[in-house]
Amino acid sequence: MGTQQLLESLTDEQIKTDLPRFDIGDTINVHARIVEGEKERVQVFQGVLISRKGRGINEMITVRRIVDNIGVERTWPLNSPLIAKFEVVRRGDARRAKLYFLRDRVGKSRRLRDRRRGMKHIEGMKTVH
Repeated sequence: MGTQQLLESLTDEQIKTDLPRFDIGDTINVHARIVEGEKERVQVFQGVLISRKGRGINEMITVRRIVDNIGVERTWPLNSPLIAKFEVVRRGDARRAKLYFLRDRVGKSRRLRDRRRGMKHIEGMKTVH
């Protein structure tokens, strides 16, 4: 057994299996656990998934949102115990693996097209005929 296979077999039980399917361009809610002293609460961070890097236990995601016309990005390990859950709010149509170009966009051009947009038109045509 090689070194890489040994490392992966050790970290297999720590990888989360209950993750929903989300891709680059999707708007997601990240429910992060915040520990303040002895109290613990869950804070929701909603934004566009602009990058995924790594694989296995080392996979990281970067989520970008706009607060008062200022872009805020947060990067989380996908398998972190500090993340309670992920929710997919909306599916976005992205033609790139990394959406770093959204950092330069201002106004309505920073929005992504909805992935199901073209499919609704075709489905509507089928029901008419």
